[in-house]
This record gives sequence, structure tokens and C-alpha cells, in this order.
Amino acid sequence: MPTVFIDGREGTTGLQIHERLRERSDLELLQIPAEKRKDAAARRELINAADFLITCLPDAAAVESIGMIDNPRTRVLDPSTAHRTAKGWVYGFAELAPGQRQAIAGAARVSVPGCHAIGFVAALRPLVDAGVVARDAAVAAFSLTGYSGGGRKMIEEYESRSDERVAAPRVYALGLKHKHLPEMQHVVGLLHPPLFEPVVSNFYQGMLVSIPLAARLLTKKISPAGVHEVLSRHYEGERFVRVMPLSADGSSYGVLYPTACNGTNRLELFVFGHDDQLLVMARLDNLGKGAAGNAVQNLNLMLGADEASGLS
Repeated sequence: MPTVFIDGREGTTGLQIHERLRERSDLELLQIPAEKRKDAAARRELINAADFLITCLPDAAAVESIGMIDNPRTRVLDPSTAHRTAKGWVYGFAELAPGQRQAIAGAARVSVPGCHAIGFVAALRPLVDAGVVARDAAVAAFSLTGYSGGGRKMIEEYESRSDERVAAPRVYALGLKHKHLPEMQHVVGLLHPPLFEPVVSNFYQGMLVSIPLAARLLTKKISPAGVHEVLSRHYEGERFVRVMPLSADGSSYGVLYPTACNGTNRLELFVFGHDDQLLVMARLDNLGKGAAGNAVQNLNLMLGADEASGLS
């Protein structure tokens, strides 16, 4: 039976992955005693005993954990930012392009996408591949996320306070150097990094990633229906990525809530607009398709299991 060790199981993503795997009968979870979590020798032993190592750790700690591997059989899934643009690593978004599933299934090293990034990539990469958006376009993106995306410290802040610091939405990463930017640019194939503005608000999980596209940014005249068709063709038959029905004026949706995909591994794509302006939006659970759910989907591919095992 394949063995899996989650290094950093106590963090937000680690707990979510453990929750999705703990009832599985087709794998064995290796667990480190609580008193030995910081014992390098104990961690090294489990890392090299595992068929699959999942590093739910900050970047530097993830690199350190992977550096402990001396068993060539141990395969890695890394949800940190450390390897998302690294050579020799496969990007863990199965729906990205033809052949991506097969690449993940056979990979020794898989980087799990960031939550903001996977919404951006899912919405824009098909449009770049189809030649609708040029690789040198000046692209902007806005992302609204629940506070669980900030990890344990942010969760504690939001759940222990009730003042103005947590009452209203907060724009952050104002230095325009968000850690997902290299991944967003690299995976989509843009020549320049997008202008990216993330916003965190007072709800636990859920996410909306929005990409406005003025007609002058596009390589050719295309209607919202045309953009919808490009996305629908790309994701046809996918279980976890859905292109939602097109509404000419958005009236059938009214408003979009970022929490509608919570508890699932689903990512929904929407197209709104008119001939002069378009808005492409991705909705997902930042702890689902944006983190733990997608990690489990990748693990299933690497195991040769049903891709949806343990996922809703």
C-alpha cells in the first residue's frame, strides 16, 4: 500500500489534506508524534519511508524538507511557493493543457498551484493559447479571498478581534510584488507580470479572481460569447472546472458570492461584458481547488487512482 507523509500537517493546508486522506483505504498515512515534529532525525526517517511526501510548510522549510530525501523512490507534492516555476517540477493543474495530466501522473516532483494563481491561470491561459490575449498584453487581476488563505496567524487575528482591522475588506501586497506573481506570469506565458491586487475580507474561505479585458487589450475583435466558447472548448468534459452559462448582461447571476464553491474541489469560470469590455472571473474554494483539494487531485493522478477520490 502506498505511504504518504504530510510534513507540516498541523498547518491550515496540511489539516485540510489530512482530512481528505484519513479515511482512504488505498493508502497509508505516516504520522510523526507531536513531540517529535521538530526532530530532524525523526522527520528524515519518515520522509524517506514515504512513497509520497507532501510539504505543507513555508518556502524555506519546504526546501529543507525536500533536501532530506535520499530515497529515490520518494515522490513530492509541494504546496509552497518554492518550486512553482522551478525546472524539473511539474505544475499541478491537471486541466492546464493537453498532456498535463500525464505529466503529473508520471512526475517525481509536483508543485501545487497557489490559490490566487490557479484562478488567474484557469481564466487566462486558454485565451493566451488561443491567441485572444497577446503574451505582451498589459493584464490586471483582482482577487477577493477569505482570511484562511493567510494561514494560521491571519486566522487567529480575524477570529480574535472585532475592530476595524478585520471588519472591512483589506487590500494588501501594495508593493505589487505578491509571491504568486512569478507563477502567474510564467504559467500563463506572459512577457510581463500582471498588475495584481489581492483583497482579504472577513469570511473564512472562498475566492473570486477577476480579470478585466478591454477590447484594446485583445488581439482580435471577439464578443463575450466568443470568449465563452474558447473557455468552454478548453474545459469540455472536465469534472472540476466548469464554464458557467453565459449571461449577456449578468442579470441571471445578479451578484456573485465568493463562497459558493466552498467544501468542493470545483472551480467555476464566468464571462461578462459587451463588445468594448470583458470580465472573466474564476470562483473557487481557496482551501479546495486552491490548495488541499487540488493537492489530493494531483496525488490521485500520481497514485493511478480515480482522480476524484476523497474529493467532492
